[in-house]
Amino acid sequence: MDVNSAILERLEKVVSTLQENSMKMGQLLAVHNEKLDKQDRIDAVLFEKVESVHREVNRRAEEIKNGCERDIRKVDDRLQVMEKKMWTIFGALSVISFTVSPFGQTIIRQFTNVPQSVTMESRTDIVTTPSAVSRPKVY
Repeated sequence: MDVNSAILERLEKVVSTLQENSMKMGQLLAVHNEKLDKQDRIDAVLFEKVESVHREVNRRAEEIKNGCERDIRKVDDRLQVMEKKMWTIFGALSVISFTVSPFGQTIIRQFTNVPQSVTMESRTDIVTTPSAVSRPKVY
């Protein structure tokens, strides 16, 4: 019986040690689960903050994009106005330079020069005397 009681005593010690270890493991698991839950809450807060920053960055990027597009449209409009003025000035200078050039003057004279017919009339009322020749008569 001594052997049996010694074995039983050892088994009881092992069982009590296992129970203590099991309780300690339970406590460790409870602490670990609590830490995991706390970390999950922290992660959720961090992910929400990251999402919030992401939304804010996207909103700001959209504002910047709209501002850039507006500025580009304004610059484009100004360039179009300048381009129209430039072509108008170019056209006016072309017309002026053509008008004052010898070739242009020749063409303009052809269109504006109206041929006048020259006729000579004989006048019978003019008397040619030496005094009349030196001084013309005014009628």
